[in-house]
Amino acid sequence: MSSDSFEIKNVCVFAGSSPGNRDIYSETAKELAWKLTENNYGIVYGGGSNGLMGILGNSAIDAGGYITGIITEQLDDIEVGHQGLNELIIVKNMHERKKMMADKSQAVVCLPGGVGTWEEFFESLTWNQLGLQTKPIILLNIENYYSKLKVFIEHAVKEGFLPQSTSEELVLVNNVDEAIIEIRNFIPKDTSTWYQRLKD
Repeated sequence: MSSDSFEIKNVCVFAGSSPGNRDIYSETAKELAWKLTENNYGIVYGGGSNGLMGILGNSAIDAGGYITGIITEQLDDIEVGHQGLNELIIVKNMHERKKMMADKSQAVVCLPGGVGTWEEFFESLTWNQLGLQTKPIILLNIENYYSKLKVFIEHAVKEGFLPQSTSEELVLVNNVDEAIIEIRNFIPKDTSTWYQRLKD
C-alpha cells in the first residue's frame, strides 16, 4: 500500500466497559475524545454507555466530534447501547462488530480494559502481521497498565513465538498527546511483504 494513498480519517478506540479504580483512566478517556475531535478524527468504538466506553462516547458528543458506535443485538438488548451517538449500528454478533469497526477505521487506540479490549487489539495486531491491514496500534499505558504486557511480548519474541517486527507494531505511549503524534506520523507498510516480515 502506498503511503500517498493512505489517510487516517477515523480512529477505532477499544476501551473497558468498567471505569477502573483510578480517576486518571476516566480523565484519559475524556481527553482522548476531545483531542481526537480537535485533530479532526472521527471515532469508532463499541457503542457502549458504561465504563470508559460510555465516558468516551459522552465526551466525544460534548466535544462536537463525530462518533460511531457498533454494538451487538445481545448487548443492546440489555440497554448498554449509547443512544446519544451520531450513529449507533446494531449487528448480530461480535464477529460482525469487530469486522465493521476495523472496516470503518484506519488506526487503533486502546484505553485500559479487560479481556474484551485485549482480544480486540490483539486481533488487530494479528491482522497487521498477516498483511490484512496496516494500521497504527497504540496502547495508552496509563499508570503503567500495559507495561507487564510489553514485558511478556518481549519474552515471546525471545522464545521464538513472535516476530520482532510484530512486537514493534504494538506501540505503548504514556499519554494522549503521544498517541496523537503516533497517528500523525504513521507510515503504512507494504502488506504484500507480510510473510517476509515474519522472518525478521
